[in-house]
Amino acid sequence: VHRIDKDTSGLLVVCKSDRAHLALSERLKTHDIERVYHAVVHGVMKEQEGTIDAPIGRMDRERKKMMVRADGRKAVTHYKVLRQYPNFAYLEVRLETGRTHQIRVHMQYIGHPVLGDPVYGPAKESTVEGKKLAGMDFWPGQILHAKVLGFVHPVTGEWMHFDSELPDYFKKVLETIDI
Repeated sequence: VHRIDKDTSGLLVVCKSDRAHLALSERLKTHDIERVYHAVVHGVMKEQEGTIDAPIGRMDRERKKMMVRADGRKAVTHYKVLRQYPNFAYLEVRLETGRTHQIRVHMQYIGHPVLGDPVYGPAKESTVEGKKLAGMDFWPGQILHAKVLGFVHPVTGEWMHFDSELPDYFKKVLETIDI
């Protein structure tokens, strides 16, 4: 029901029954599921928090890639800077909608691609910090983690809240960019 991109770490939801799947899918459509991510992005953020409201659709030539486009589907992403580094920002990101690659596309759109993103970001070696990080192959891809999931259980009606600790490689990236 709640999917995460390849090389994104963290929480996901798998349903054990069709009934649960249908109920949770409906909650996703009505934006009744709490989804919070942590990410490291390139650059210095101008605002400490903000909302990106820009529709997302498939690229015409590269059908596996997404982009902001006027004829795309509504996509809304909220972000807050948890810590600003000299050339990177550590963000909390909340999804209002759930489009394919939404965080990665929206961050690229505002000029702050997710660190290590092989599809929407610059090559690891394209910055001084990137060169330092590139020699350390301790992370799988984009520095993006599905940290929190919250939803009403489809059978019991109980509010469920899950919080995932950052993986070691994510913590190591934060330590490395802090130097």
